[in-house]
Amino acid sequence: QVQLVESGGGLVQAGGSLRLSCAASGRTFSSGTMGWFRQAPGKEREFVAGIIWSGGLTVYADSVKGRFTISRDNAKNTVYLQMNRLKPEDTAVYYCAARRTIGIRRTEYDYDYWGQGTQVTVSS
Repeated sequence: QVQLVESGGGLVQAGGSLRLSCAASGRTFSSGTMGWFRQAPGKEREFVAGIIWSGGLTVYADSVKGRFTISRDNAKNTVYLQMNRLKPEDTAVYYCAARRTIGIRRTEYDYDYWGQGTQVTVSS
C-alpha cells in the first residue's frame, strides 16, 4: 500500500505563487508515474500535470503550461507542484496521485493511489 500526503495549499492573491508537496510512504516504488489533479466546486476532477519517477518526463494541461512546474525528489519520495502566476480559476482542491506503471495519463481512473487533497484558493 502507498500513502500520499499533500501539503502546501492555502490562500494567495492572483499573480502569486504556491508550492505543493506530495510525500509518498509505504510500499513506494522507484518507477511509475505521479500526477497532480484538481477539482473545483461543481466541476469534475481534471488533470494538471504528470511526471515519470525515472527520467523525469513531464506533461502539463494546457491551462497551466508555462505557469506550473512539476518535479520530483527521488531520495525523499516527494513530488512537487510549483504554481506561479496563479489565477482565480486555479482555485480548487489539488490531489496527488500515483500510478504503478510508467506512462502519464490524464484520466483519474488510470491512477492507483490518491492523497486526501489540499485546498488552493486564489483571490482576485
